[in-house]
Amino acid sequence: LDDKGGIVITDRKKDLIVNDKGDNVAPKREEGMLTLQPEILQAMVYGDRKPYLVALLVPDPEETRKAKDDPEAMHKLLSKAVDRVNAELSVIEKVRRFIIADQQFSVENEMLTPSMKIRRHVIGAAYGERLDALYKR
Repeated sequence: LDDKGGIVITDRKKDLIVNDKGDNVAPKREEGMLTLQPEILQAMVYGDRKPYLVALLVPDPEETRKAKDDPEAMHKLLSKAVDRVNAELSVIEKVRRFIIADQQFSVENEMLTPSMKIRRHVIGAAYGERLDALYKR
């Protein structure tokens, strides 16, 4: 509810992430903030029934070309971008860890719908094990 008592819709109900403590997080906000960073082309936030949020990031090839062949440098570069976003988020909304996607999300690889929405179930099937591994570290 907003200040005047009206309802504010933040995301599609089926996309809401409910963490293990029952807090609801609308991932579109975090994903939007992440993709506003020049180093990040695309992002998907993950964490339903988990203790915190993690993300799958697609680096922007133009902005990250110097770190392209150095995984450690790429991780540092993207980590700085995530830190900038986290500075503006509440504790439950912060992205604690991330992995780097092998390819961009596209309609052709079925990770995006024709209207350019993320297909969470397809991305989850492709990267779910790697994302779940972020909770075991």
